[in-house]
Amino acid sequence: MKIKDNLFKYWVVLSGITIIFLTFGIFIFLLVKGINVISFEFIMDSPKGIPLGTEGGIFPAIVGSLLSGALSGLMGGILGLCTAIYLVFYCYNKRLKKTIIMFLQCLAGIPSIVIGMFGYTFLVVGLDLKRSLISASLTLTIMIVPFISIKLKKALEETSKNQFISSLSLGVSKSYSIMHLVIPNALGSIMTSLGLSIVFAMGATAPIMLTGAVIIASSPTCLTDPIMALPYHLYVLVNEGLSLEKAYGTAFVLIILLLIINLVCHLVGYLRERAICNK
Repeated sequence: MKIKDNLFKYWVVLSGITIIFLTFGIFIFLLVKGINVISFEFIMDSPKGIPLGTEGGIFPAIVGSLLSGALSGLMGGILGLCTAIYLVFYCYNKRLKKTIIMFLQCLAGIPSIVIGMFGYTFLVVGLDLKRSLISASLTLTIMIVPFISIKLKKALEETSKNQFISSLSLGVSKSYSIMHLVIPNALGSIMTSLGLSIVFAMGATAPIMLTGAVIIASSPTCLTDPIMALPYHLYVLVNEGLSLEKAYGTAFVLIILLLIINLVCHLVGYLRERAICNK
């Protein structure tokens, strides 16, 4: 029994170390390959040159990725939180709850290119929204809703329910208790899940290449404008063989942005949990 415990412990430690080395390995690899093109001009300039993308920078792609990620994270976060609250606190029919969870799991398993085709058919062609920021954001929202719903459901279930039950026993309404007790206590997990969903959306290529992303566009000024996006720009650079060095630089900038967003969401959640503990 002791040998099995030790083997399991060593396996867990080895797995953790492997993940750390892989993460830092990819990060360093992209930095080494793209360090020569990463500069202030590369980040703040627009793509230029013939063929397009061989010169200039990626600023419109950065703006497009941030806007589409923020919009899809906002819409997906609201829908996911409402779904999780319903499943945890309002859905008493076990069969209905299992059905909703099954549909969420099925939706999470649909390939992103299929979601992109649905977004193109329904939003771009059917609703005549054209390739635009709103079309891409709505498509990304469909992709991340099951992910964030399941994560938030688990977070709400793991939150201490003593205060919630005490609040209900004092005659406080369920909606007030959820808004002022449950959600603040689970805010750390909510922010973490939101950060992961935004990162998931910003890193997706297939859904946006059919619904909103184009090869060249300026920074969008309204929801109906087409956008450039870092993952699609990276795809074009590699697929067309325009500039592998700029592709590595684009990939490095994308990873840095995703890392910053993830860390900010974790930090907000951590500070909120500390504030609750200090009260």
